Amino acid sequence: MIYWQIFKTFFKIGLFNFGGGYPMISFIQNEVVLRHGWLSNAEFTDIVAVSQMTPGPVGINMATYTGYAAADNVWGAALATFAVCLPSFIVMILIARYFLKYQNKPVVQAVFKGLRPAIIGLIAAAALVLCDGQNFIDGKSYFIFAVSFFLVLRFKLHPIPLICLAGLAGIVFY
Repeated sequence: MIYWQIFKTFFKIGLFNFGGGYPMISFIQNEVVLRHGWLSNAEFTDIVAVSQMTPGPVGINMATYTGYAAADNVWGAALATFAVCLPSFIVMILIARYFLKYQNKPVVQAVFKGLRPAIIGLIAAAALVLCDGQNFIDGKSYFIFAVSFFLVLRFKLHPIPLICLAGLAGIVFY
């Protein structure tokens, strides 16, 4: 039964996700923490951090870990990963067949113009999920955030050195 729930949940997440892994974060949080209770809020926040640091797309990394945690084995991880990727695979086959033919149509362009701000909203919602009252965010965390934001914005610092610097700041501050 758990395998069917994992498949159905992550297929739905993959089917209704637009814009990559970051907009997927709030959707995954709603399903796996609030609806199914497979993870606590603290575990979910840890998964987001680990998923960003490990190679591969954030959403797929999160699905893999959550599937493993929900089923307590590697089959749950494999199933969640497959289920979250399957809708994109199907949609990409359809897009490859029809998009090039219809990409300049006003309706298609209007759809994409409508999706862009929604995707930004989903990314912002994911950030707010990580900053909710159950996660401890103090002045030191805001300082690390501000410095990271400045380094990326001003100096276009690559994420790998930024992650290393944030880890060092965590060692120093905490």
